[in-house]
Amino acid sequence: MASGGELSRISLALQVTTASLGTVPCMIFDEVDVGIGGGVAEVVGRLLSELGEHRQVLVITHLAQVASQAQQHLQVSKSEQQGTTLSRIRPLGADERVEEIARMLGGLQITETTRNHAREMLGFIP
Repeated sequence: MASGGELSRISLALQVTTASLGTVPCMIFDEVDVGIGGGVAEVVGRLLSELGEHRQVLVITHLAQVASQAQQHLQVSKSEQQGTTLSRIRPLGADERVEEIARMLGGLQITETTRNHAREMLGFIP
């Protein structure tokens, strides 16, 4: 038996391996990083980035190690208005990307150290 996260990672490995052979123009991975962290999460992020060189890749993640490997970030939010749930998706600029990665790293209290770590992960610090 394999968990959903394990199946997603197996699928990711297969997709990266066969990317040059396939014709699927867009791939979506929903929390492919469940149950991993640290160095393994960074490797998964790099594999997804590599896959993105050949395809459009959309990744839903809660890990900064995975998110920091992306070329673009979108923020998804939900709100309720008059009993209807609305979803909003918007692209993030460079400063917002830093804040979002810092939030993923630091939780409720974001410090300048956390922001600097986020900048480093995004490659914004030479």
